[in-house]
Amino acid sequence: MLWSYILKLVVLLPLVCGLMIGCLYLWRKLEGRMPGKQSNRLIAVRETMMISPGLRLAVLDFEGKRLLVSVGRGGVALIDKTGIGADQ
Repeated sequence: MLWSYILKLVVLLPLVCGLMIGCLYLWRKLEGRMPGKQSNRLIAVRETMMISPGLRLAVLDFEGKRLLVSVGRGGVALIDKTGIGADQ
């Protein structure tokens, strides 16, 4: 009787702890994508597009300006900068 309890404890305790850690990890990963949450961030990534395996374009909103940047292995480069109009 005691051995079956200990065996269940040894098997189920790590399983429950692993599930808890997995749920907390997913919560942190998906927390920013939940609808209805107002964000106070200064930078917003509007869209990204992969151009080649090592190069990606990104549209960012920052302080009333819309920035088009190139992100690659060599770093980040500003391509174009415009003001944000009524076309949001």
